[in-house]
Amino acid sequence: MEHPLSVQVIARIHTDFGSKFGVPRQSGLVPELTARIVFQPEYRNPDALRGLEDFSHLWLLWHFDQVRQDGWSPTVRPPRLGGNTRMGVFATRSPYRPNPIGLSCVRLEQVDLHTPDGPVITVSGADLMDGTPILDIKPYLAYADSHPEASGGFVAGLTDRSVTVDCDPALLETLPQDVGRRLLAVLAHDPRPSYQDDPERVYGMDFAGHNVRFTVADGVLRVTEID
Repeated sequence: MEHPLSVQVIARIHTDFGSKFGVPRQSGLVPELTARIVFQPEYRNPDALRGLEDFSHLWLLWHFDQVRQDGWSPTVRPPRLGGNTRMGVFATRSPYRPNPIGLSCVRLEQVDLHTPDGPVITVSGADLMDGTPILDIKPYLAYADSHPEASGGFVAGLTDRSVTVDCDPALLETLPQDVGRRLLAVLAHDPRPSYQDDPERVYGMDFAGHNVRFTVADGVLRVTEID
């Protein structure tokens, strides 16, 4: 007899990204990013985190709650392939899948057991939007989870796109120093989708409550406005 599946949101993560544009393509690409994991009231038990501080990295299982889809498709168009080539959904990390569940490996920075919000976990390198529901947290085990010899499928040989960032120091002065540092790290990885390359287009990104506008041409990302 098949039992009904029950999945609970145990926490939400708080990051600099108010929208999906600009979120790193994979976890760990921008280690400068920090995020806080705050548990839902019914899971704010410090005993549930006992021993967690001894691990350096964590796996986060989470819900693509901003994805809107009607049914599912067996193939998707990965942005890394220009958005024109179809691959099997289970050969990709696309959010458009039968069960919109994400998996991220993050670095554990700090565990605070007693805060006004209950136990809080601080991590770095997350690739999630602000408020994303967390379904589970598991420790990363290097002896079992690390496979340096693994093949990379259709993304093998593709490097993360990077650019030179040109930003007037006066614009950065409008931000707290740590926010400016994180912003520059994100921009250096070129937040645009891989299939967009219009040098005249002005892009906008919601970062840490600020609207950041920029252009990209000839490998240089120029920040034009921060408000």
